[in-house]
Amino acid sequence: MFEVTDKDAMGRIGKLKTPHGVVETPALMPVINPNIDFISPKELKKIGAEILITNSYIIYRTEKLREKAEKDGVHALLDTDLPVMTDSGSYQLLMYGEIEVSNEEIVKFQEKIKSDIVVPLDIPTPPDADYSTALKDLEETIKREKEAAEMYSGEGLLALPIQGSTHWDLREKSAEEAAKIGGDVYPIGGVVPLMDAYRFEDVARAVLSAKTKLPPNKPVHLFGAGHPMVFALFVALGCDLFDSAAYALFAKDDRYLTPYGTEKLSELNYFPCSCPICLEYTPEEMRRMEKSEREILLGKHNLYVSFEEMRRVKQAIKNNELFELVERRIRAHPYLIQAWRAIKDYYDLMEKYDPFAKKVFFYLGTESCLRPAVRRHQERVLRVKTDKKEIVISSDYSVKADFYLKPPFGVVPAELMESYPAGHAEIPEDIDEEAYRTAAKGLKLFLEKHKDKKIRLVVDEKWRKFLDDVQA
Repeated sequence: MFEVTDKDAMGRIGKLKTPHGVVETPALMPVINPNIDFISPKELKKIGAEILITNSYIIYRTEKLREKAEKDGVHALLDTDLPVMTDSGSYQLLMYGEIEVSNEEIVKFQEKIKSDIVVPLDIPTPPDADYSTALKDLEETIKREKEAAEMYSGEGLLALPIQGSTHWDLREKSAEEAAKIGGDVYPIGGVVPLMDAYRFEDVARAVLSAKTKLPPNKPVHLFGAGHPMVFALFVALGCDLFDSAAYALFAKDDRYLTPYGTEKLSELNYFPCSCPICLEYTPEEMRRMEKSEREILLGKHNLYVSFEEMRRVKQAIKNNELFELVERRIRAHPYLIQAWRAIKDYYDLMEKYDPFAKKVFFYLGTESCLRPAVRRHQERVLRVKTDKKEIVISSDYSVKADFYLKPPFGVVPAELMESYPAGHAEIPEDIDEEAYRTAAKGLKLFLEKHKDKKIRLVVDEKWRKFLDDVQA
């Protein structure tokens, strides 16, 4: 059902098998509102979509749409041969407090219209809800997921959403229970308000806490994340599927998406993109158009740039350069940097997924110190045995020594100065202090491990101020 072909960080390229074809992940699912005529599914496929998502509750509540879907299926309703995931109405429940359908009714309806990925009616608790409310909602979600698993007998995949508000232990509990029930896809739900408020760190922790309990051989879906500037980050944290109506909602507000953020059409003199839309029109020409025509063109651009970014992420995984891409992308917003730094609290999880061997290590800033390759090196060098009673450690590579100091890795055996990661690291000479501090921590561990040896340190001025705590 889900085959992983390539991995880097916690990201992976996979093949997700559905009744309507195989989808290569990570993948973006454009949201289709069947009541709104915007960009057709056929156009979405031409632009790059491999899978779509629509709302089964909207179809269920609209008599004309419901009759067509029940008779011919959701694919005929949307006029597409692409796989289609259907949401259950949980977003409407979050926004409006109640909806007029039961969990059993909406699951059976999704089965009847032959959805490729079916979602039960989970309870999306808002961020910062009190613990008792979040727990109560989660218990109801788990109950409904069990109910869905027992009643669903279609050919499609069953998605079991992960809830728990901003209580990370509840996110873990939700993931653990969903894994016991046995879903095919695990969406991280209830995060749209966090995304809207730029609370990317909380989204990251919601994902990471869930990933600690989810099976590694099943895809994870991040509900409501459709801006290209977040794809690299959340793929690196282990998300495989993304969905959003951002391409359309932003276009209707005259906003233009880029991998670095959002631009207002009114403030653009040039389009920085080379998609078919941006090559054919200038910002001024687009501003003079009728709003309905402009919305479609902006929507298409927003999709082109989103699918382009997803392909860039996939290539980074292929090249084992996803960390480097993430560290470039998070510079687009301070809250993205803050979100990425959350990985320091989930080192064991990240280390379990990240491949051991890669071609190169590019140091791009203090966040590079958080990569598993750094700590992994510091732990493995402690297992290096030496019979020498005196060990020479030098920061000067021209001096003959047993070990060398290299930021941010710390102590590197002379024999491994040409091996990954330290030997394959591209590091600027004027490196920041955090790299030296990280290396000094590694040196301290090494000295403690070999306290029975005589250690001779040969270091230059750059190193001295970072070694006081080590030598103490």
